Amino acid sequence: MKPRQTLLELYATGLAAVNGEQAVYHALQASGKRDPLHVIAIGKAAEAMFSGAWRYLHDKLASALLITKHGHVSTAFAALDNVQVIESAHPVPDESSLQAGLALITYLQNLPEDEAYLFLISGGTSSLVEVLEEGWTLERLQETTQELLANGASIHEINTVRRSLSRIKGGKLWQYLGTCPVSCLLISDVPDDDPAVIGSGLLFPARPENFDWQIVASNQQMLAAMGENAVIMPDFLEGNVESAAQTCIEHLRNSDPGIYLWGAETTVQLPANPGRGGRNQHFALAAALQLRPDDNILLLAAGTDGTDGVTEDAGALVDNGTTQRGNYQNFDPVDCLQRADAGTFLDASGDLIHTGPTGTNVMDVIIGLKL
Repeated sequence: MKPRQTLLELYATGLAAVNGEQAVYHALQASGKRDPLHVIAIGKAAEAMFSGAWRYLHDKLASALLITKHGHVSTAFAALDNVQVIESAHPVPDESSLQAGLALITYLQNLPEDEAYLFLISGGTSSLVEVLEEGWTLERLQETTQELLANGASIHEINTVRRSLSRIKGGKLWQYLGTCPVSCLLISDVPDDDPAVIGSGLLFPARPENFDWQIVASNQQMLAAMGENAVIMPDFLEGNVESAAQTCIEHLRNSDPGIYLWGAETTVQLPANPGRGGRNQHFALAAALQLRPDDNILLLAAGTDGTDGVTEDAGALVDNGTTQRGNYQNFDPVDCLQRADAGTFLDASGDLIHTGPTGTNVMDVIIGLKL
């Protein structure tokens, strides 16, 4: 098998292992619960997670509310009489995010108080659904979000701010839930799998006794699924994306031949008018610039939700010929990197990865291969 195909298939194997449908179905199957449930699925993996719940519950599904990113839902579930589907904005909230927040509260207030609720939460929830505290406006929320993203704030820092301005984040959603039994299954898109950070903690910190929760998919689970014939690196890559890329290439250059895996959630400091790309495309191009012509190294940097930044590309797979291929198309890799326009260069070099929505969201993965 060709090296590039090997890495792409390994990436696909990892994604399959943390797919939201399978993760939710197996968690519900293990629980043995068959009581009627009202299901609230929110996040970029909401449809896949809800699909797992539907597959298990089927006629035991009392009702459902599904809130996900524009373009991340099919029409199948929208046709069901007892399922409400809302598409909203990510990574920067807009009016649809506030409408989704109002729909969530309305849905919860109309549910029977003596029946059980199941929440399915994945990354993206923070932007997709919001009810603002008094004194906050949508314009101020958007400005704050864009500033945090542009300055390379971590997901923990961003969600700390989001909790402070929200009437439903940081466990505040409990005021709309009464005393009904509540379960929550989460796909983690944050370091350390802290449920208070995932989706800015709609249900965390938890207050009532009639509440149980479980992480059903994580970055570590994805790495483990890919790690049978690879080395899983213990260091989680955070902080400046270009420094992290340099660290990976140096490690690969100084290591024995083989496949090496990292989990990642790096940050990019954006210029005033950023071009096309996201942190994984930026990571990949920064890594390509580190490669020498005699380096027999390939590196895949990709998100796990099928998108990267505001693009529909998941990331890129680069090698020691990437910069030359882009140069042939009259693009300068250094200039593109400085302008946060890595996607334009990687499109020209033929190295972008496109998956479409994956049905999961467990941060980023870096796969390095030394031949």
